[in-house]
Amino acid sequence: MRIHFNLNGKAIAVDAPVGTSALSLLRDYLGLKGTKEGCGIGECGACAIEVDGKAVNACLMFAAQLDGRTVLTVEGLETPSGLHPIQEAFRDHHAVQCGYCTPGLLMSTHALLAEKPHPDHDDINTAISGHLCRCTGYKNIVSAIEAAGKNPGGKN
Repeated sequence: MRIHFNLNGKAIAVDAPVGTSALSLLRDYLGLKGTKEGCGIGECGACAIEVDGKAVNACLMFAAQLDGRTVLTVEGLETPSGLHPIQEAFRDHHAVQCGYCTPGLLMSTHALLAEKPHPDHDDINTAISGHLCRCTGYKNIVSAIEAAGKNPGGKN
């Protein structure tokens, strides 16, 4: 099946078998390894991407559901000058340890800040409630998201 969509700012068309997940399309067919497979059942958030500005679990979507949509992956966050301000906030607040959950958290944070540029603590907790991190205990992740919300366009 031929799928046409906008991926990280570029129009693409790709062939994939019917039944292919969006996660498999991104990782296996398009080589975008930033989106991680954790649980495969929508419980961990490691595979979160943005589709039409909303954070979704790529493991729960069929590739065909991306047709005609706008998709942003963690690879699309990078700016011409380097890291995205959200990525800088995660780095600056030590919100990364093993890093496996980080791409999904970054994507959910990006979607949250697009909807609510200055989220409160409850907004942040809701936005990351579908993410499992086994390393950090979430304190630094929440601090990074708060910092990114206070200064979304620049240095923290």
